[in-house]
Amino acid sequence: MTHFSGVGNTRSPRAYAVPVTSVDVVAGPTAESGPEPRTQSLMLTFFGAHVLGRPIAVSSGSVIAALGRLGSTEEAVRTTLNRMVKRGLLERRRQGRKTYFGLTPHAVQVLTDGRDRIWRTGAVNRDWDGRWTMVGFSLPEAWSRERHDLRSRLIWAGFGPLQNGLWVAPARVDVREMVAGLGLEPYLRVFRAEVETPTDVREVLEQAFDVPAIGARYRAFLERWDRTDPLPAAVSGDELAGQLLLHTDWLDLVRRDPHLPAEHLPADWPAAQAETVFRGLASRWERPAALVAARLLDTLTLD
Repeated sequence: MTHFSGVGNTRSPRAYAVPVTSVDVVAGPTAESGPEPRTQSLMLTFFGAHVLGRPIAVSSGSVIAALGRLGSTEEAVRTTLNRMVKRGLLERRRQGRKTYFGLTPHAVQVLTDGRDRIWRTGAVNRDWDGRWTMVGFSLPEAWSRERHDLRSRLIWAGFGPLQNGLWVAPARVDVREMVAGLGLEPYLRVFRAEVETPTDVREVLEQAFDVPAIGARYRAFLERWDRTDPLPAAVSGDELAGQLLLHTDWLDLVRRDPHLPAEHLPADWPAAQAETVFRGLASRWERPAALVAARLLDTLTLD
């Protein structure tokens, strides 16, 4: 039996106010998704690491040079820059013959959220209060695009489908903020809930989320990065390349992790070990990567 209580406009420790209609715009696809999507993920990482929080724009040549260290072609970088301008993530500035790109307010939201997930939220949920956010919805059959957009927002916010039309997240999520701009509020029913006997929390987790697949992604991260020489030979010894690859892989991983409560996961859950490896490498490469970037970047100070 499950106990329900209504939800008002509460704010979760994890913010999901980013107005996206597709998870891949912000989450970043994996390396298997092809060169251009991978270039977008690396580019977001680059701007997050070396532009976020600074009143600057960087030249297209700088971005091409930085991502070229990872095998991205000039054509792929230019295409991605233009695509990110169209999506409202970058704004274009011109000075003489040079073109510079700076972050939009939307991009600042996206990148700040990513930074918070890495450094504040973390990969291991040890503080769960036992309560769930539940969202029920029923949309007209013809609304396939609206249904896709809603499901994308739900996945982004850490929800999983418990049954048809009912999604759950083991956290307090501000659903009103999460769905802002979609115009679907009249079709949603939102509750705060606790699981009671005879329902088992682990069974709910396994039904709503692909727990083995989440664990497998963390183990794959460890296989790639928990080794004496974690970088591929093509970029070995390049701290900036290492930083961008590492952060892109890790952010893709934590964005796809619904942050399930650790007490109800298998004893050998690999997230904590993976996070330790990530933080160690990130610390090792932070200063050398910043020095490389400082030499590489051609910047324009913004008013």
